[in-house]
Amino acid sequence: MLELETASKRFGALAALASCTFAVQPGRLTGFLGPNGAGKTTAMRAVFGLVELDAGSVRWRGAPITAAHRARFGYMPEERGLYPRMQVREQLVYLGRLCGRSSAAATGTVDTWLERLDLADRARDRLDALSHGNQQRVQLIAALVNDPDLLVLDEPFAGLDPIAMGRMAEILTEVAAAGATVLFSSHQLDLVEDLCDDVVIIDHGRIVLAGDLDELRAAFPQRFVDIRYRGAAPDWSALSAVVAVEAKDGEARLQLGPDTDPATVVAIARCTPGLVSFAFRPPTLSELFRQTVAA
Repeated sequence: MLELETASKRFGALAALASCTFAVQPGRLTGFLGPNGAGKTTAMRAVFGLVELDAGSVRWRGAPITAAHRARFGYMPEERGLYPRMQVREQLVYLGRLCGRSSAAATGTVDTWLERLDLADRARDRLDALSHGNQQRVQLIAALVNDPDLLVLDEPFAGLDPIAMGRMAEILTEVAAAGATVLFSSHQLDLVEDLCDDVVIIDHGRIVLAGDLDELRAAFPQRFVDIRYRGAAPDWSALSAVVAVEAKDGEARLQLGPDTDPATVVAIARCTPGLVSFAFRPPTLSELFRQTVAA
């Protein structure tokens, strides 16, 4: 398990991290969310010793992180850190050797991932000869070449087409299912909602929400109603504190205020001609994020 305990870091007047405390569990995918500049990258860099904390600690399996631990970590930075003029396979094997693996072991792992990510025929190409998406795949292999116990990825889905995103998601799910601890940041909240077991939301350097995603959604005080209908839309004007957060032909999503009587909502829905479906729902991750960060 990865733990940050009251982690704090300032850059001049800017508090990049302000007493951040959260944990990332093994065998689960954890989404690390927040607005631009919220502190996500600083927290990730602190795990790898690339940023020295002013206060607090980062721990792995209950102990301070050592160089030996980091040799078993994988990191995919948002700003790519590979050698553009070096051949793909050559540098991936080199990175595997730096983690302490034998040449044979590193080569075997690299060749397996190159084949799986459809890069075997580009193994001898220079990195800068590859497209952005293929460079992203190479960077992922660089993070996986040591078969990591902890995998940390900063915006791994940025700039990928839908097929590449699906492949990336499949691999992260597989790595977590094998027992690794996986933390990744992303602004693509729908994707995070589909993939992740847990989320951590940071804003202005402070953790504002963290935990099991389903439990966080269920515990949120506001409720939403999804309705589908044929014909004219129901008249919700009789209800106080109801906001249509999304409405289009034949369907709507309503946000209910804390004083809204659910029984009244149900009664109006039942009187709606052409009603197809009506269901109370917890907030989506996007709604949860907006409410939490705006609070």
